[in-house]
Amino acid sequence: MPKISVEVPAELLEDLDEHVGPDGKFVNRSEAIRASVRKTLDALDEIDARHGRLESDDE
Repeated sequence: MPKISVEVPAELLEDLDEHVGPDGKFVNRSEAIRASVRKTLDALDEIDARHGRLESDDE
């Protein structure tokens, strides 16, 4: 799996960390970030679909 490096504002990282760990929704930061990216991309695909901007497999 490729690795990337990003800069994140401290307040965003603090918010993220509230959802990571034994009592959180995610086991680590990487899982939380991957889930967020997937969810964001799915939402953008839905918006594009509503506006007719997605290419079909037939093209």
